Amino acid sequence: MAQNGKSGGPPIQKILLIGNPNVGKSVIFSRLTGVNVIASNYPGTTIDFSRGYTGHGENRIEVIDVPGTYSLEPVSPAEKVVVELLNRAVEERGSIVINVIDATNLERNLNLTLRLIKKDVPMIIVLNLWDEAKHTGITIDAEKLEEILGAPVIPTVAVTGEGIKQLVDRLQEAKRGTYRFAGEEPWQEIGKILDQTQTLTHRHHTFMERVGDLTIHPWTGIPLAILIMYAVFQVIRLIGEGLIGYLFEPIFEILWRPAMMALSRLLGSAGTLHDILIGQLIDGRIDFGQSFGILTTGLFVPFAAVLPYIIAFYFVLSFLEDSGYLPRLAVLVDKFLHVIGLHGMAIIPMFLACGCNVPGVLATRILETRRERFLAATLMSISIPCMAQTAMIFGLLGPYGSRGLFPVFITLFIVWVAAGVLMRNLVRGESPEIFTEIPAYRFPHMRVMLKKVWMRVRWFLKEAVPFVLAGVFIVNLLYTAGVIPFLGRLAAPVVTRLLGLPLDAVGALIIGFLRKDLAVGMLAPLDLSMKQLIIASVVLTMYFPCVATFAVLLKELGVRDMIKAAIIMIASAFLVGALLNLIL
Repeated sequence: MAQNGKSGGPPIQKILLIGNPNVGKSVIFSRLTGVNVIASNYPGTTIDFSRGYTGHGENRIEVIDVPGTYSLEPVSPAEKVVVELLNRAVEERGSIVINVIDATNLERNLNLTLRLIKKDVPMIIVLNLWDEAKHTGITIDAEKLEEILGAPVIPTVAVTGEGIKQLVDRLQEAKRGTYRFAGEEPWQEIGKILDQTQTLTHRHHTFMERVGDLTIHPWTGIPLAILIMYAVFQVIRLIGEGLIGYLFEPIFEILWRPAMMALSRLLGSAGTLHDILIGQLIDGRIDFGQSFGILTTGLFVPFAAVLPYIIAFYFVLSFLEDSGYLPRLAVLVDKFLHVIGLHGMAIIPMFLACGCNVPGVLATRILETRRERFLAATLMSISIPCMAQTAMIFGLLGPYGSRGLFPVFITLFIVWVAAGVLMRNLVRGESPEIFTEIPAYRFPHMRVMLKKVWMRVRWFLKEAVPFVLAGVFIVNLLYTAGVIPFLGRLAAPVVTRLLGLPLDAVGALIIGFLRKDLAVGMLAPLDLSMKQLIIASVVLTMYFPCVATFAVLLKELGVRDMIKAAIIMIASAFLVGALLNLIL
């Protein structure tokens, strides 16, 4: 957000959006202010105008979307309101005008612009509908126009968000226009300006422009997004499972297991140190999924179970970023995500969490405020199963078809929305609006993509793996001290009576803290009914993150917020499980 000092003027306190009707003012207003908007009547009239805020903290600025007008010589009540608001802005320090212009009809719109310049108010000129102007063969030299008018000129595409970030960055550069009429006839002056700044040619949309239009328009963009996401998950599953099956698991099975078995024998195959380093032997051998030693499960989980999906996800993420699609997806879902207190860029960590919650939590760093990071991390931990867990759910409930699978995923979606709405109203703080540029579509450069993947993987190895190992170590200590079995006995009545699950399911819930997919797999031999499988799958997804995610959440959120998130997870899991037990 703009700060003091760039232009030497007072800090901005109020922005008036002024322009002709139907130039996209309201869209720019919503881009700047999000959804928390107040509709007000101007005193003494029935004329509505919208009022909201952009920025947060010390940089909070009031934004007013005044009624559309063609002139500052009012002939209607709405135009009188515009003039009165403008006159106040002229008198107040810290008020600026954003004059929104339809770039496809520059001649008509410049009449109001010249009138605003005569008012001698600090202003920024926005050339909206920039994409449509280019598509119809209109070329405007924005830099030349800025030079002539003496005020900043910024091209925007409000629908996609293109140029909005530049507008926000240049707010403090608002200044009084320097253009003065040579005569009293404005249309002659406008003609001179157009001769120097605008060129008209005939052209058709290019193929990539048509694709860009289709992927950003809600009616076509949402179905395309669903298809793209389906394809993305298939690619991620293919890469991730391929890396696990052909590279990482063989490394652990062929090379690491013999070394760990030798260490196990050296330690006497039992004892506290053995349980911490190697874990429990299953049928006399190390099981990387169940032994839970630091050097066995502690290394297997981040490297053989999580890392392959992280590599796959970051590869696909880099492709979506560099191709130009990801910013469009963020813009497409921005309005919907505001319902749960987030903006469109939160789709990235949510998207990553579908493969593995660990990179999802790490990716919340792209969100601006602590509140947003808390909301996103908690929501994904509650309601987004990782790829491995999803595969296990499909394995268990797949034989029942949509009757078994639909209740699980529709419940998780409802929880995601409901919990988001609830936390948006209860968790204090602000969620800034999305400001992102929309680049043209292009085919990514493979070398650059691979470099980005490596940088992100290295980041994961450095940031997450130590905490995963620490988490496994702590869990082992709790097991050794008998704390976790004790908690399991305490929870048994709740699990059996409230959730309607058999006593054997308690073990799966405990193991779920270590490996969610393994816990879901433990339900298979219990001969549960379809109803019980649905409840168990939902509760296992919601009730607590796996140890890898828990460790990263603790690092990212801190102890206090992690405790809050844990309370929300456990309470919501048992509440939803109990409701499902009553409804199904």
